[in-house]
Amino acid sequence: MARFGVSIQARDAADAVAQIRQAESSGVEAAWSTIGGAGGDDPLIAFAGALTQTSRILLGSAIIQTWPRHPIVIAQQALGLEALAPGRFRLGVGPAHIGNMERAYGYDFSAPLTNLREYLTVLTTLLHTGEVEFEGKQVTARTRIRQAVDVPVMASALRPKSFELCGELADGAISWMCPRPYLVEQALPALQRGAERAGRPVPPLIAHVPISVLSDRAAVRELARSTLGNYGRTPFYRAMFEQAGYADIADGYSDALLDDLVISGTEQEVAAGLRSLQAAGMAEVLAAPIIDPDDRDGSIARAFGAVALAARG
Repeated sequence: MARFGVSIQARDAADAVAQIRQAESSGVEAAWSTIGGAGGDDPLIAFAGALTQTSRILLGSAIIQTWPRHPIVIAQQALGLEALAPGRFRLGVGPAHIGNMERAYGYDFSAPLTNLREYLTVLTTLLHTGEVEFEGKQVTARTRIRQAVDVPVMASALRPKSFELCGELADGAISWMCPRPYLVEQALPALQRGAERAGRPVPPLIAHVPISVLSDRAAVRELARSTLGNYGRTPFYRAMFEQAGYADIADGYSDALLDDLVISGTEQEVAAGLRSLQAAGMAEVLAAPIIDPDDRDGSIARAFGAVALAARG
């Protein structure tokens, strides 16, 4: 498993392919994309293009939303990507956010952990055994595929119960916007509890963290506040931040919280910060560049360089 990767933030699918090629040529081991990472285009289509134009870099979805796509469809897409570049695709799924799922798609976002549990059960069973026969509260799947494939199936995690679920069923847990102490003191133990309950090895925790290769900390905070969004307004993230010790999150990101969340500094300092997360128990670190709109290309290039340096170190 790659230890250090980057989050692709592209304007469209063609730009995503170009960024992935740039990441590989920079020495980055893995590139990931959120559902919006290709500028609103389907990131898995962008991955198909990138896999045919690269030779080494691993690709991963962080994440594909569960509600709009049936797990059989997601499995079929994973099969296609695996056929294009065996062993280079990792599938990350998750229920995403209540606002978008209810407003855009009209789904009832009740019981998201049930939704995720059933998706993980179907996906891991189908991909890893070649067939599935399952009927749950939210998901039903009865089918088989031409052959079992070793595509890792990972999931997003935020609160302890979701990390426990990943420990029980997933091939990895992918965080986002979780302060470092929360990852160490809450997420890792929860992941371990879930694995112990299921009698299986503890899967890796992929720490998805914002980075900025800028030495001016005040400028970094200003960029972070303008680009990261206000997750503190959403109930699940607000509860996580409060559990991490930031009870004032409803008022916006404090300097202390941003200093906890964002790894910044020189290229060497950012690389050292990424490696420190690995030393704290993160199996892999996924770096999301904070992009300066006045220096987009430079923001991306510097971030890729820092991530590659972390891998070499």
